[in-house]
Amino acid sequence: MNAHITATTLDDFISEDLLCLSIGLNPSIPSVKAGYYFANPRNRFWSALNAANILPETLDRSLSSQQRLQTEYRIGFTDVVKRPSRMGHELRAADFRRDAPLLREKIEHYQPMLLWFHGKIAVTKFFTYAYGLKRDWDWGLCSVPELAAPVLITPNPSPANAAYSLQDISEQYQALAPFLVER
Repeated sequence: MNAHITATTLDDFISEDLLCLSIGLNPSIPSVKAGYYFANPRNRFWSALNAANILPETLDRSLSSQQRLQTEYRIGFTDVVKRPSRMGHELRAADFRRDAPLLREKIEHYQPMLLWFHGKIAVTKFFTYAYGLKRDWDWGLCSVPELAAPVLITPNPSPANAAYSLQDISEQYQALAPFLVER
């Protein structure tokens, strides 16, 4: 039996020496059941990543691809809130108050070279609840004085975010390329 099917959340894919930490708003129910990020077949993450042409291979939607991103490309994965939901609007302020400071601790411990947020809601909620920082965020790379690592903000690849096409998302993912080079 797959242990992830009865899990209450999706485990982080984090390790030492990360080039990039991918940060979503919270895990989806299909991802919790499958045991890896962006498992919903309608989610555009894997398609956008492949279309961005920033990796030397095409990765399928699978646990082994998720593990490969972590071990071979040094891209970790976590969330602002660890409580899974069908839709992000189901999250409450209490979820962010509880989990955003925990994410801050992970970031401070692992010190990835880049923080990659999927969506403006994720980055806004994280900085509001982890640092008390309120500001307007733009797509792309930005610096945050409270952090040593730069922040990349790309549209959320969720099927609920239909305002951005697969092409829009994959073009934004191309900003990752300089950070995926061994430093």
